[in-house]
Amino acid sequence: MPLMGSLYVGSSGLQTSQNALNTTAHNLTNTETTGYVRQQVQQSTRSYLKLSVDVKSVNNKQVGLGVTYSRVKHIRDQFIDKIYRRESGRSMFYEVSTEVMEEVEGQLGEMHGEAFQTSIEDFWTAVQELAKDPASSVTQGLLVQRGAELIQRAQAVYSGLSAYQDNLNMQIKEQVDKINSYGKRILDLNDAIRKIESGGIEQANDLRDTRDLLLDELSEMVDINYGESVNGDVWVQIEGVDFVKGPRCFEMGLDVDDSTGFYTPFWPQNATYKEVNGVKVYDISNAHVFKFNREISTDLNTDIGGLKATVLARGDHRADYTDVIDKDKYNGKDGNFVSQSVIMNVQAEFDQLIYNIATKVNEILAGAAGVKEAKGTFGFLDENNNPVNMSDVKLCKADSNGYMRNDDGSPIQMFERVSSPNYREMTANEDIKDADGNILVAKGEKCWVYVPEDMDNPASLYTITNLRIEQELLQKPSMLGFRLEDGSEDQATADALKAAFTAEDYTLNPNISKRSTFVSYYTDLVSQIANTGYVSRSIYLNQQDTMESINSAREQVSGVSSDEELSNMIKFQNAYNASSRYINVIDEMLEHLLSTLGV
Repeated sequence: MPLMGSLYVGSSGLQTSQNALNTTAHNLTNTETTGYVRQQVQQSTRSYLKLSVDVKSVNNKQVGLGVTYSRVKHIRDQFIDKIYRRESGRSMFYEVSTEVMEEVEGQLGEMHGEAFQTSIEDFWTAVQELAKDPASSVTQGLLVQRGAELIQRAQAVYSGLSAYQDNLNMQIKEQVDKINSYGKRILDLNDAIRKIESGGIEQANDLRDTRDLLLDELSEMVDINYGESVNGDVWVQIEGVDFVKGPRCFEMGLDVDDSTGFYTPFWPQNATYKEVNGVKVYDISNAHVFKFNREISTDLNTDIGGLKATVLARGDHRADYTDVIDKDKYNGKDGNFVSQSVIMNVQAEFDQLIYNIATKVNEILAGAAGVKEAKGTFGFLDENNNPVNMSDVKLCKADSNGYMRNDDGSPIQMFERVSSPNYREMTANEDIKDADGNILVAKGEKCWVYVPEDMDNPASLYTITNLRIEQELLQKPSMLGFRLEDGSEDQATADALKAAFTAEDYTLNPNISKRSTFVSYYTDLVSQIANTGYVSRSIYLNQQDTMESINSAREQVSGVSSDEELSNMIKFQNAYNASSRYINVIDEMLEHLLSTLGV
C-alpha cells in the first residue's frame, strides 16, 4: 500500500475511536437519566480503492481505506418493551384500585376517631333500653338522640365518600390533560426525529429515548397499541381508537355532567353533533373512551390503565339505595356499572342500610298510629280540592287525639324526608275500604295519606342526604308516649322495634344471598370491602413482582452498565492511541524518505 494511502487507515482509526469514546462518555453521563437507553457503536470497513480489474482473478486488486463509524445503535428489545408497557398499565390499574379500597376502608372504619359501627350499636342499645321501659321519657329521649346521631354520622360518612369521588374526578381531568399533552409531544418528537434522520446519516437516539419514555408513561394511564412507520413516525391507539396518527393528535375530550360535575372521557371524533337553538350539542353515547359492559379481567386484558381504574372507582353518579334494590340496574343492564365501581357500590349499600332502618322504624310507628293499607285505586281531593287518584295507599284518619300522633293528627315518624313530607292531608272522595271490606276512611273525611317513593324523583327518596329526625319529635321526644289510650304501656310496639333489629331480612346487594340484621349488615359491608381490598392488594403486589422481573430483563438489554462502559472506554482509548502511533510511524517513514533518501 502507498504510504500516503496508509494515512487514510490511520485517520479513520482516529476518527472512529474518537466517536466511540464520545458515545461511551455519553452513556456514562446518562447513567442515572430516566428513560435513557444505552447506545452502541457499530463499525464497518470503508469502501475499497480499486487498483485494477482482472476478470481472471478471484479478486480485483484493491486497497482498504480503513474503518468507518457506521452508526450508533439504539439498544432496545421491542418485545420486552411491549410486555413492560402492558404489565405497567395493569400494575397501575391495581395500584389505583388498592388506593381507593384503602381510602374507603378509612372512610367507613373511622370518623374523627370513632367507628361508625358504634353509631349503629348505640341505636340498637337505645332500642333495647326502650323495650325494657317503653313509657319512660328517658328511654324515649335516648332513642331519639341516638337516631339523630346515627343520621348525622351516616351523612358524614356519605359526605366523605362523595368528597373522595370529587377528588378522583379531578384526578381524571388531570390525567386526561396529561395524556393529551403527551400526544402533542409525541407529534413534535416525530417531526424532530424525521428531520434529523431524513438524511440517512444521523440517528436521533436521544429524541427517541424521550419518545419511548412518553410511551412508557402513557401505557401506565391507558391501554395503548403503537408502532413505527417506515419514515420513523410513531402511531398510537388508546383502547383501540386512533390517538396519534400521521400529522394529527386526536385529543381526548371531557364531557361534564351538569348535576354532579363528573368528567367522562370521550372521543370527539366519534361523537355525533347537532345544533339546538344555534348551539352545537354533542352526543357521546357511542364515543366513550372506556366501555364497562365487559368484565374486568386479566384474561380479557380489560384491567389495564390507571385512568380506567380511576373512572371505574369513581363511578358516574352519586349512588343510593335505588341502585342496589334493582338487580338489573345494579349489574349494569341500564348502562350503569354500580356493581363494578368501588365507591358507588359502597355508597349504595351503605345508603340501603340507613334506608332499611329508617323505613322499618317508621313503619312500626305508623302501625301504632293506626295507619292501614288499602289495595286498589282510590280518589282523593288534595289541599286545593283537586281530584287525585292513588293506588295501593297507606292512610289513617286525621285524629289529633289518636295515639302516636302529632298535634295536627298526622302519624309520628322518627325519620322524615327533608325535601318532601312523609304524609299528605287529603280528603277521601269515596269510601276507602281495607281487604275485608271495612271502611278505613269514609267519603268526605279528612285523612293522612302516605307519600310513596318515586324512583324518578330524588326528593321523595329516603336517602341519607334527604333524611332527618322529625323536627317536632327532636324537640319533644316524649311525644312518643308509648302509652295506649287506656293508659297501659305499648310494649308490643317497643318489642316490634327490638325484633326489627334482630330480623335477618337484609342483603348487601342482589348478587349476595347471605341475610343480615341491621347490626351485622354493616359488619358484612366492612368485611366485603376488606376482602375486596385484600384481593386488589394481592394482585397489585404480584404485579409489582412481575414488573420487577420484566424491568430487570429490560435493564439487562437497555440499561447502562458503568463497568462495561469503562471497559469500552479503555478499549477505544487504546484503539485511538494505536491509530495515533500508526500515523506517527507513517509520518516518520515519509519524513525519512523525503529528507534522507531524497526521493
